[in-house]
Amino acid sequence: MRVTLVLPRTLRAEAGGAGKVELDLAGEPTLAAVLDAVGREYPGLERRLRDETRALRRYVNFYLDGQECRALGGADSPMREGAEIRVVASDLRMTDRKSGSA
Repeated sequence: MRVTLVLPRTLRAEAGGAGKVELDLAGEPTLAAVLDAVGREYPGLERRLRDETRALRRYVNFYLDGQECRALGGADSPMREGAEIRVVASDLRMTDRKSGSA
């Protein structure tokens, strides 16, 4: 199954400058599977989207075809073929300065 992750400008450097990342998913198609695929291709980007416990970072929102994923099941939100996941982040630079990581 193929999905598209749409990134804000603040995260594009972590994906080699790409504004959109096409991902092929195997197994159960969920937001967690999308982030696992991101981690394999772009480990630095995954660290900006999930914390060390693999939970969704609180200052990052994921919109699945226009609907906020936390209302759909968070990391367990199911994906469909051709889904578009838009990442909307608050000021990631502020978070990096406060915690020393992201």
